[in-house]
Amino acid sequence: MVLKTFGWSFAVTALGLVAAILFGGWTAFGIVAILSILEISLSFDNAVVNAGILKKMNAFWQKIFLTIGILIAVFGMRLVFPVVIVAVSAQLGPIEAVDLALSDKDRYQELVTDAHPAIAAFGGMFLLMIFLDFIFEDRDIKWLGWLERPLAKLGKVDMLSVCIALVILLISAMTFATHAHQHGGAHVDKAETVLLSGIAGLITYMIVGGLSGFFEDKLEEEEEHEHEEEEKAAREGKPRTVVAMAGKAAFFMFLYLEVLDASFSFDGVIGAFAITNDIVLMALGLGIGAMYVRSLTVYLVRQGTLDEYVYLEHGAHYAIGALALILLVTIQYEIHELITGSIGVILIGWSFLSSVRRNKRLAEAEGNAGDKTEVTSGV
Repeated sequence: MVLKTFGWSFAVTALGLVAAILFGGWTAFGIVAILSILEISLSFDNAVVNAGILKKMNAFWQKIFLTIGILIAVFGMRLVFPVVIVAVSAQLGPIEAVDLALSDKDRYQELVTDAHPAIAAFGGMFLLMIFLDFIFEDRDIKWLGWLERPLAKLGKVDMLSVCIALVILLISAMTFATHAHQHGGAHVDKAETVLLSGIAGLITYMIVGGLSGFFEDKLEEEEEHEHEEEEKAAREGKPRTVVAMAGKAAFFMFLYLEVLDASFSFDGVIGAFAITNDIVLMALGLGIGAMYVRSLTVYLVRQGTLDEYVYLEHGAHYAIGALALILLVTIQYEIHELITGSIGVILIGWSFLSSVRRNKRLAEAEGNAGDKTEVTSGV
């Protein structure tokens, strides 16, 4: 099971490390290995959240996520995205931006760093909306009940998540963005940029998330209808029907996953510049890490881990909320990647241990109930 799920990750790791040695020797090998670990540590919460969505898809779309999805993740977000940032911020053509990334790495790093406020605002708002919509939803299973129960009641207010997100964006633009951190330690006013980018992130979430949710609901309705039709067909001896909406639903959920992954990758791409400004080594290291995150997502789905450890999804979403706020804070202040990664690991680890304790309590309760039944039967 492990080899089947992580086989491609192992192969990509071997090829990536060999390519690093050929490109820059053992120094490049070490940089790529560090970047891979950085990406995995920063994106574990991404894998958990992705698994919660991916488990609703069939095996075909899981394969699409691991093939086309990884191409988008590695080449799109880890290689093309930084170049696009430079092209837009410096008003360069695509070829000029690529040439700059390869020939003048210091200037390339400077441009990407200066574009960080816009990136952080976009990604921060997208992730913040994911977190807010999660905690304001009334769920049967609650991890931190003292907090989640009152928040679920507040969640009945229409558009509350959007209002809170806009308030946080406004505060960020009036505080952090007025002294946004730039390359070389300088600070400039980026309030307008942060506002526009944050609103763009919010709109992106509402469009992509709304479409995926709409088609998911349609799929559920079609499945219920199909079940009724199958029962009717079985009684009448007719062939079974097929759900036509499944393709659209899966496509928009896949699109939502890709945008979600893109938002998660922002901190990894920006954080990678603390280690290297070589775009080739960055793509190799972050690409290897992204591949493991993808494989881990599928592994969690196929093992049914989220169903067994029910608080994992809660911990991952709290980690998302923390990451969203950290991204907004980094508009002005530098925060070490170790802190960002540690917060996510701690929250997910805490939720995992809470799940283990819950399972133990349920098992003990079932055991005690069984003992009582045997005693009663004996009497």
